[in-house]
Amino acid sequence: MRQKTQITRRHALAGLAGLAVGLPVAARAQTADLVPDSDADQSAALQAALDGATGRLALPPGRFRVSNINFPANLVVEGVPGATVLVASGTAIGGFLYQSGLVLRDIGFTGDSGSDPLFGVQAADNVTIERCRFSENPGIALSLFESAATIRDCTFENHGDAAIHSLDSTGLLASGNTISGCGNAGIRIWRNEASPDGSILVNNRISKIDWRQGGNGQNGNGINVYLADEVVVADNHISDCAFTAVRLNTTKNCQVTGNICRTCGEVAIFSEFGFSGSIIADNVVDGAATGISITNLDSNGHLAVCSGNIVRNISPKSEVNPDTVPVGIYVEAEVAVTGNVVENVPGVAIAAGFGSFMRSVVISSNVVYASNIGIGVSVAEGAGKVLIADNMVHEPSVGEIVGLKWTDIAETDLRAVANRYPHVTIR
Repeated sequence: MRQKTQITRRHALAGLAGLAVGLPVAARAQTADLVPDSDADQSAALQAALDGATGRLALPPGRFRVSNINFPANLVVEGVPGATVLVASGTAIGGFLYQSGLVLRDIGFTGDSGSDPLFGVQAADNVTIERCRFSENPGIALSLFESAATIRDCTFENHGDAAIHSLDSTGLLASGNTISGCGNAGIRIWRNEASPDGSILVNNRISKIDWRQGGNGQNGNGINVYLADEVVVADNHISDCAFTAVRLNTTKNCQVTGNICRTCGEVAIFSEFGFSGSIIADNVVDGAATGISITNLDSNGHLAVCSGNIVRNISPKSEVNPDTVPVGIYVEAEVAVTGNVVENVPGVAIAAGFGSFMRSVVISSNVVYASNIGIGVSVAEGAGKVLIADNMVHEPSVGEIVGLKWTDIAETDLRAVANRYPHVTIR
């Protein structure tokens, strides 16, 4: 087994060169029997070719109308890059169920699969889907349930619901994918019950995400993580989302780092409801109704680090959610807000708490420029402790550190009257 790790570049190229003559005869014959660009259903021919293949199956160029194909285990299925397309006609193209060991490469998936996803993976592991193209489907492009899969360097375009929907993952890596023009979500990482998930979403490009099914945040998100713990969302470029670039809902120990989030209709990066242990660091947010929100102490949402982010160009209002107010960074409970730079907010650049919903917040070593209020702090009855230290606020139009009672300004210069509010420490 250890010898497999010693494959050299020469060996790999030799293996590719020998592919044409190395394929099983049955697999080559069955593939050749597919008729390119025919309106006839070719499911039986493709299924026979798959069932007869050993190790590797090459698909020819052309469009092939197929449905409900059962992909077997321990097989590499390859198409011709940009030329091999499987087309759905009212149901799923196919799936990989209760098995291990499948590689799909350079295959297009398109068409109307009805209420089914274009392709489904269920209770499977050791699945790799790479350099494939999923396009023009009214529902979900790729659905994964209780599975471990690597999805890399794929393209997803114009899907009515989501590009990738993963439920109860056992190990998902989504890397280097391009996702655009989806009706409700780019990537969803969901679980039926709160538990460790461990999905890793890195280096993806996600854009133009709508909210066709409406709601106040469950749709319209580039990346949506729900009840899934220990998820990493890193180094993605996410733009033009109706609601949110990255939304964590009731998660534990998730990381959102190094992402560029541009032009979001609501909150760009959201950690909400019963979350705990969120790290939101080193992201760039440019254009949103609220930049970063770490909220919902009322649902025991608490414990986060918000550091090293750049947040700029906040809109005066949200076109999709009238409850959203122009804030750069908003936090409530057990949060350290450190080393961020916030620019151009027609409201509060950094806000701590809303009414009584504030507890154990530190705001330190941040830079604020061109905003109405530099730092807004709740001074309402019942608000918990907050420490404000060593921040630079440049020429705010209203005040550097302002006391807020719910939505009203109570103190335009909180530093001058901090002794009235024993829960506030300013230095």
